[in-house]
Formats: sequence, C-alpha cells, structure tokens
Amino acid sequence: MVRRPLPGILSNRPAWDRGRDLARFAAEGATDVLHPVITITRGLRRQAAWLHRWWSTAPRDRRNTTLFVSAATLFVVALLPYGPVLVGISLMGSAAWLGRDRLQSPEGPSEAERVRLRCIYEALVPYLTAEGDPRPLYRHEGDWRHAFVGYEFAQGRLVSLRLRYPAYFTDGEPEARARVEQLLHAKAGRGREYRFDWNEEENHLTLTALPPLPTAIAAQRFVTAPGETVLGFTDAASARRTIPVRVDGTVRDAPPVVWRTGPRSTEPHLLAVGRAGSGVTTLLRSIALQALHHGDLLAVDGGGTGEYLFLSGRPGVLAVESGLAGVLATLEWAAHETERRLIAVSRARQAGRPAPPDTRRPLWIIVDRPTGLCQLAEAEGRTDPLRLLEVPLRHGRAAGVAVAVGEQAEGLDALGSAVLRHANARVALGALTAAQVRAALGAPPCTTPAAHIPAGRGYARLGDGPVQRVQVPATPDPYDEDAADAHRQAVLGVLRTSDPRTVSLSKSRENGGS
Repeated sequence: MVRRPLPGILSNRPAWDRGRDLARFAAEGATDVLHPVITITRGLRRQAAWLHRWWSTAPRDRRNTTLFVSAATLFVVALLPYGPVLVGISLMGSAAWLGRDRLQSPEGPSEAERVRLRCIYEALVPYLTAEGDPRPLYRHEGDWRHAFVGYEFAQGRLVSLRLRYPAYFTDGEPEARARVEQLLHAKAGRGREYRFDWNEEENHLTLTALPPLPTAIAAQRFVTAPGETVLGFTDAASARRTIPVRVDGTVRDAPPVVWRTGPRSTEPHLLAVGRAGSGVTTLLRSIALQALHHGDLLAVDGGGTGEYLFLSGRPGVLAVESGLAGVLATLEWAAHETERRLIAVSRARQAGRPAPPDTRRPLWIIVDRPTGLCQLAEAEGRTDPLRLLEVPLRHGRAAGVAVAVGEQAEGLDALGSAVLRHANARVALGALTAAQVRAALGAPPCTTPAAHIPAGRGYARLGDGPVQRVQVPATPDPYDEDAADAHRQAVLGVLRTSDPRTVSLSKSRENGGS
C-alpha cells in the first residue's frame, strides 16, 4: 500500500514556512472571492477622479447648472418605483466596466524601429554636438531615448518624431536648420512630404510626415461668402474652417485656402507663379468661374492658346482678349473704369450717401502670362500692358477691382514693380526649387519637396501669413478633349449655375405654369 504525501501545509517543514504558504493560499483565495468588489471599488475610484477633474476645470456657472440638474434628476428618480435600485445597479455596472483589468499593449518600439531611431540619432551627432560640451545630448554610442521625446511609426515607416536639441544650436540661422532638415528628410525616407516645426523657446523640433492632398476635387460652386475665393485645399491643421465639397458623387468637408478681396482686404490682388503645366492657368480659370457668381470679368490670355475662350459670350464676361491690340484696349478701359469708380465712391462718401450700385459690383481682371505681351509691345513701340495695370493694382482695393496675374517662374523678374508690390496674395505651383518658392512667396516652403507633384499642387501665402500647402481644384478647359470628361462636365455645370438667364427662364416657366 502506497502512502499518500501530506499536504504542503501539514508536512514536516518548519512552522514559519508553513505559515507563509498558508498566508499565500489565503491571499489568493481572498483575491478570487473579492475580485468583483475590487473591480467595482477601482471603477468607483476612477469615476471619482474623473468627477474631481471635471469639477476643478469646469466654469462656476456650468458647475452650478450641472449640480442643480443632477439634484433634480435624483429627486425625480427617488420618487419612481425601484428608482434608487436602478440607479445603484447602473452605478455599479459602470464602475465594474471602468474598473476592469485592461490588457496592456507592449510599450516601446520594435527592434526594427529601434534600429531606425538609433541610425537617426547617430546621424545627428555631427550637427547637434559642439566641442567642449561636458555632457553632450548627442554623442556616438549614446542613448537616443534622452534626445527623442516622442515618435510614431505607421506600417514600419516613421511618421512623427519630436526631438530635443542643445541650447547652443543656432536654430535661428536658416542654413543650420536646412542641414538638419535635409538629413532628417533623407533618414526618415524620401518620397514623402515632411513638415518641420521648430520650437525655439523649448529647443524642440517636430518632424511630421504629411499625407498627399486630395486631387479628386473638381470645379464646383463652393460655399463661400461674397468676396471670398477658394484658391485650393490644404491640410486640416492649416485651415480655420472646412467647407462641403462634392467628390465622386459624395459630399464631405475639406479645409480650403480662402482668398478675401474687397475694400477691407489686406491682399486685394493675387500673383500665381509656376512652370509650364504646373496648374497656374487652372488656378486662374477656377478664380474666373467663382468671380462670375458675384461680379464682372475681364480675361487676358497672354499665351494666346485660347485657354479662356469658353468664357466668351457668358453673362458677366466683359471681354476675353489674347491679341495685343485688344489687350491694350481692354486694360486701358479697366484703368479708366477704376478711376471712375474711385471718383464715384469718393463723391458719395463726401455727400454722406452710399456708394453707387455700379461701383459695388466687383470687377475681376484675370491676366495670364503678361510678359509675352510686354515683349511684343516693346518690339512694336506700344504701351506696356503692365503699365496699364498699375491703376487697378494701386486703387483697385477701394474701387472694388481685383487683379489676378499668372506668370511662369522664369518670367517673375520681368513683372513690373507694381505687380510685385501690390499682389500680396501669392501662389507658387509645380516643381520649383526652394529659392524660386522663396522669391515668389517671400518665405521658404513649409515642407520638403514631394517625389511626385501633380498639376495644381504647390504653396500659397496670403500677405504676411504662414506658407500653406495647396491643391488647386481640377478646372480644365471644357473644350479640351484630352481632359477628363467628369472635370469638363463639372466646369460646364458651374457655368450653367452662374448664368442668370437660366434662372430667369426657370422662373418664367414656373410663373407660366401657375
């Protein structure tokens, strides 16, 4: 007969060992038995902590209102049958849900991510280390966790990195910044756009990989106020609002870059610069379509390619010119019209009357590639077209005249001083160098260049504001057979909605039917 061994707590081990085992068994049993109570207690503690945080941060008037509504609700519930019981069950259930054991996700980066961060840290050592520093933040074989405050990876690629740099780093020099940004751009992975945010006060640099801007937004009637023009669409963090747009048959919100014109605008005129095929003409066409909803339009095609002939004969379009004689006559009329409006507005104000109605309707002047016409006028000994634009540029803000000029990047220096001085809304499109973007916008680009730049993609800057990414809505010539049929139909649809004769015809049919 085999003798069974005694339990551990009844064996011949010392008394203190048996007591320790007994205490451990009792604690485990008590934990299992009291686990629901522990969970509910933990949940009640979390609820109380949340309530304390809310109470300390909420305004006084909101706290009083919430306290009164809660007291009234509890009083009503107390009068209901089984009301207190239901409240207690709900409170215990929510406490049990908040106090449950949550699975902790593994902390820290993976091995591949640690290798990537280590490479970036080692590459920054020559740029962020100075001789004589007794405790350098960046040193070979150093700990990258002391320098990198935060990081984020998505699908194995770095999408965000926040790092510290020593106080002696010359972050106020553009050359020093450019060297660090170029290095991080190469190490984080080319082919994407990166934005660098320098916090000079706290000595922090944040790198963010930006997603590509949507290119599927076509021309349409945007929801804007009079005097507002949508130049394109940008990142959500760079815009103060969103507008509904229709994309592939669905409506969604998109953050726009809005250019404001009118008597109170600080950027009454616009200059768009880009290379051939970059989308400058597309931007001017989009501006022209939006201008027809609230004003009159003059279009000058300096390239002579017929990009604006689809506007001829449309309501609100006063002229579409491409020849030198017609352009000079149109711009001369625009100068006289600006002076007439200015005199009429001034006389009305002196008499204490509102401005005449014909001066309150905006007049838009779209000029595409004027430098070619300037060379032709100089060869023929005629008036420079840019000289005729000086009056609308100087006095257009008070007279309700807005000028939008488009030119290739190579001809930026040939533009007159009046255009460069008064066109404070700037757009640079296409694959331009950092120096060309700075010359066009007056500030460096806000991101690194992308590997693939679609038409209409670039940067915009309104006055002295920040530089923003922008994607111009697809606005092709509706008579261009090579353009997408959906985009051509979208342009024709906008032209139909801006035709007042269509509205009057529909109204006459309704009146006849009634």
